[in-house]
Amino acid sequence: MSYSVDLRKRVVDYVRQGGGCTEAARIFDVSRMTIHRWLCREDLTPRPAKERRRKLDKAALAAHVLEHPEALLRERAEAFGVSINAIWVALKKLKIIK
Repeated sequence: MSYSVDLRKRVVDYVRQGGGCTEAARIFDVSRMTIHRWLCREDLTPRPAKERRRKLDKAALAAHVLEHPEALLRERAEAFGVSINAIWVALKKLKIIK
């Protein structure tokens, strides 16, 4: 969840009019690092989050499960170059295991 543009402007105005970042953080319940980032920006509108590149392709994992239903987690982890826990978490998110 992002902060409203109105709150961002009030915080930036408060600091630019002489208030301290630490004091603004306490008053507006915003972290100091967030305030510093807002002070460096010209446009205070929220930016969309970037999509992260994942190590594990879930579609490829689902296909692997169909092709090799008896494979162990360890074998799947070796095939995809990730940890056993990463395979387990992905299979759980795909609702392949409980």
